[in-house]
Amino acid sequence: MKTILVAPDSFKGTLSAQQVCDITEKAFKDTIGECNIIKLPLADGGEGLCECMHKICGGDIKSAAVAGVFGEPMQAEYLMLSDGTAVIEMAASAGLPLAGDNKNPCLATTKGVGELMLDAVKQGAKKIMLGLGGSATNDCGTGMAYALGWRFYDENKNELFPVGGNLQEIKSFSAPEKAFPIPVECACDVKNPLYGKNGAAYVFSPQKGADEEMVKRLDDGLKNMAEIILSETGRNVAEIEGAGAAGGLGAGAVVFAGAVLRKGIEIILDTSGFDSLLPEADLVITGEGRLDSQSAQGKVISGVAKRASEKGKTVVTLCGCKGDGAEEILNHGVSKMYFCCNEPKPFEQVVKDCEKDLYNAALLIAKDFN
Repeated sequence: MKTILVAPDSFKGTLSAQQVCDITEKAFKDTIGECNIIKLPLADGGEGLCECMHKICGGDIKSAAVAGVFGEPMQAEYLMLSDGTAVIEMAASAGLPLAGDNKNPCLATTKGVGELMLDAVKQGAKKIMLGLGGSATNDCGTGMAYALGWRFYDENKNELFPVGGNLQEIKSFSAPEKAFPIPVECACDVKNPLYGKNGAAYVFSPQKGADEEMVKRLDDGLKNMAEIILSETGRNVAEIEGAGAAGGLGAGAVVFAGAVLRKGIEIILDTSGFDSLLPEADLVITGEGRLDSQSAQGKVISGVAKRASEKGKTVVTLCGCKGDGAEEILNHGVSKMYFCCNEPKPFEQVVKDCEKDLYNAALLIAKDFN
């Protein structure tokens, strides 16, 4: 009996990773009949990290009152594992969907992220796994830092509440009396530097509501923060791979919370016991909503394909649609690509057809594999 390991990311905006697994399983069993489907829904550090870790490790969902994207009061959840690890998605309080129709990275804050971290400490956490992804922010993690007790000042030593739009005005900062008391490991799904043409503002802020003028303002602010951080701490965050994740929260977490950045998919694959599932797999299927050039840069697909192909396993991708540079993934252990939508569709139609289209694409894999 053939064994298929299905290990996808979510198809953001349409299907959860678990739904992708379930629909793929149905397609294979409708085609092949007797087969063993191992379902392993994954995430890479963005939305879905808590759900993924909850399925793998169990744990308890916690809730805390924190500041939302624009400082408004809200309730946000995180996951506490039995070993004392608090799994926190920055998107739980500072995610792009929370901004609604009022997206503005100049005003958005990561303060709620810091408040979730403090609540986790209060609840007895021994370590924090912080998911960087899906942000509405571009504040270099200064909002998080503010919640943790850091303070920021302009050239006249006036205190500022830092947001993306006023980072240029910051000329110094001061640390809290005590450093953040527990280790922080950031699950990061991008390699982007803090600033510059490949940095947080230029690459990601347009989808957060920034126009051309705002992008430059935000980038100048991040560059200023890098210079102030270098001056105040001697740390050159501009050289850190992934510093630009989540609007610069990657850099901020390192400086203000003593965090270590790791590829999110590597953390999750280690935790899930992925390597132990590979020996019995005859085929590995992975995927995400849109396969493009970024998919090879530390996302779920590249992480799964790298480990599986190194063990001599056949890997195929099952994705929603094909973007620019998708073929690059074929250089990273993937043997063939399958897509739910081969022609562009309005998003409303994609949502309506997503389950049917995924099933049909999975049927093609099953028929080819059979």
